[in-house]
Amino acid sequence: MNFQIVMLLGQDGLTNGAIYALLALSILLVFTVTRILLIPQGEFVAFAALTMAAMQGGTPVRLGWLLLALAAAAMVMDIHATWRRDGRPAVRRGSVLGVGYAAALTVLTTLVPLGDAGVAVQALVTMALIVPLGLALYRVFYQPIAAAHPLVLLIVSIAVHVVLVGVGLLMFGPEGARTEPFSDGGLRLGMVMLNSQTLWVVAVSLGLILGLYLFFERSLYGKALRAAAVNRLGAELVGISPELAGKASFALAALIGSLSGILIAPITTIYYDSGFIISLKGFVGAIIGGLASYPVAALGALLIGQAESFSTFWASSYKEVIVFTLILPVLVWRSLSHHGAEDEE
Repeated sequence: MNFQIVMLLGQDGLTNGAIYALLALSILLVFTVTRILLIPQGEFVAFAALTMAAMQGGTPVRLGWLLLALAAAAMVMDIHATWRRDGRPAVRRGSVLGVGYAAALTVLTTLVPLGDAGVAVQALVTMALIVPLGLALYRVFYQPIAAAHPLVLLIVSIAVHVVLVGVGLLMFGPEGARTEPFSDGGLRLGMVMLNSQTLWVVAVSLGLILGLYLFFERSLYGKALRAAAVNRLGAELVGISPELAGKASFALAALIGSLSGILIAPITTIYYDSGFIISLKGFVGAIIGGLASYPVAALGALLIGQAESFSTFWASSYKEVIVFTLILPVLVWRSLSHHGAEDEE
């Protein structure tokens, strides 16, 4: 192994680690606010990548139908909730707008050819489909049981993941797909040529992390989410809606997942079930951060990316084993360093 190979492997590790860091931050965000381990986070990644590939390949984009079905289910649940509360059914304006939005996007992606619309337009349409999907998933599957035990939430999360994998197979088929790179060329640093897509991944990841920092530190809604993460009951007592906090966290997670899928689609072939293994590596990074520290989770995810890259060179057959083995010393250390009994909540 020479210096050039080390730099190439480091570049791949940085690219993968940046994506894993984004997913680790989103998993950590959702968990701290809602106590939900968002196992379907990987489906946002896979669905975004495959939707972009479908647009560029001229094949039907079917994700709008899933969004429309979930929006309709959410409207029915809202009508039933108002009927139980007030004794008469009523339709919320937000539910109608959600169904109308999903229907409009479904018509747009079905009738309008987006193959020649450009990467920027395709990415915007993809995010416009994925972000409301996160909101709809929270409303339909998680909001009715938001106060349940964390184990119940975990079981539901696993079930939602399994269902979405099946739906992904139905919508996108078993074949993998890639998308066109955002730009050609790259940046030469000495003997190493940095791929343009790597630069895009790093730049967008840094920009998104900076944006999240400013959102949580400077905006009122960001501070409300931080309050809900620190003390859910206290936040509710001062008027912060747990429903709004949950929807906001899922929307941010879906946004991060869609951006991650768009960024990695030109680099690697994505299949309908690829999201699970990708998000699992982000989850390992979140575990390294103790499901509490955002900076440590991001650093842990970068470590996972580097370990995966170099283990691919040294022992490609065991790269997944090596990556997931990294979590064992962290768990052992946390187990030995923790001397108190955890509260059930």
